[in-house]
Amino acid sequence: MEQHSPALVDTDVSAFLESPPIILLSMLALTTATLTTNLAANVIAPANGFSNLAPKTISFVGGGLIAAFLGIAMMPWKLLSDFGTYIFGWLVGYSGFLGPIAGVLIADYYFVRGRVLNVGDLYSSSGEYTHTRGFNLKALIALFGGVLLALVGLFVDALRFLYDYAWFVGFGAALLLYLILMRSSAPRGSASPESGVNSSS
Repeated sequence: MEQHSPALVDTDVSAFLESPPIILLSMLALTTATLTTNLAANVIAPANGFSNLAPKTISFVGGGLIAAFLGIAMMPWKLLSDFGTYIFGWLVGYSGFLGPIAGVLIADYYFVRGRVLNVGDLYSSSGEYTHTRGFNLKALIALFGGVLLALVGLFVDALRFLYDYAWFVGFGAALLLYLILMRSSAPRGSASPESGVNSSS
């Protein structure tokens, strides 16, 4: 008895992808998604940041324009032109700043303040979070200490391994340094039940 094998489905999509109309439609969809989602969402934080530097002179729109200008001035297309530069230059180097920021934030919220926030003082210019003219100098010291340790391997070959794990090194160094510096400040659960918020509740 003669048997026939089932017809195989052609899974070659190369011809489909080489179609100019399909390529044009795909690029239009990608461009629209980038402009309406990635760009719009990512510009909010820097726009607010620049506006907060000088609220009387820099509006939210002005902050967004400054962010856009700096984004173009950084020439990101050069970062994407080389795989090694993008991964080991930009992403790893950038993580050397993000790690220490996360370390300070987590150390302050979970260990120094015991997950208790004084919500009213968050919006006060003379509350417990004012510190020295609005800056927590101990947090800045821990931040820069973590960044320095994370990025020192970029300049000292013998310590290159620190740079290769920049996020983790910076995170751990900043967290520990901040805890040491803040041992005598802001005891755990210092906010009163009336004015504070405990995330565990």
